[in-house]
Amino acid sequence: MKTDTFLEQIFPLLITGDRPKARALVGEAITSGWTPEEVAENGFWPALETIQSLYRSDQITNLAHHYATRLLRTLVDQVQAGYHKQQTNGKSILLFCGPSEGDDLAAQIVADLCEADGWQVKFGGGGVAADEILAETNECKPDALCMFSSAACDAPHIRGIIDTIKEVGACPNTQIVVGGGLFNRVEGLAEEIGADLWASSPSELKEKIITESTRRATEDQRTVGRNIRPSKAA
Repeated sequence: MKTDTFLEQIFPLLITGDRPKARALVGEAITSGWTPEEVAENGFWPALETIQSLYRSDQITNLAHHYATRLLRTLVDQVQAGYHKQQTNGKSILLFCGPSEGDDLAAQIVADLCEADGWQVKFGGGGVAADEILAETNECKPDALCMFSSAACDAPHIRGIIDTIKEVGACPNTQIVVGGGLFNRVEGLAEEIGADLWASSPSELKEKIITESTRRATEDQRTVGRNIRPSKAA
């Protein structure tokens, strides 16, 4: 099954909350040759991005958004059980996100896929205070701290966490990674607030945190909003 075909078929089912047909479509995608991981990366991730984009621009109702995000979470849990667990890679990652349902779901998709790839994963979701994230990062000293966001209002929270970690020199071996709709829409924002890595999809994130694990933000990179102007969609 092609990605475009899957998205075209899954979208109306999501926004109307048609759970039986959505589950059947996912089963059909797997029967046609997609792995459960491919369903999540090639199907659920772009579907979620589309739903979030349409909701921000008032092109779908609040009810449709609720139907879609909650049904998508059910489907994510459905396919996650079939992931092919790889041997541990000795790496650990902490994941947090913005407070919205969409942010939480995006971060869960990444958490599940990273765990299947052999990472030791802790997923805290949204609504966690900055001081708790900092304390947990200092306690666990993960290889990567990943924060997802779709809303512009989350940027100061993320920037404050990054600034504190950098300024006190805490966890120098922890790579700070950001992702989500906010960083896709506002070009250069991730770099300016001092993130070590940024990614627009789970597959890109997984590849980067393995192949670019030694990359760290430089001081001249952290210009923090000097030239950035968020798009109207943010």
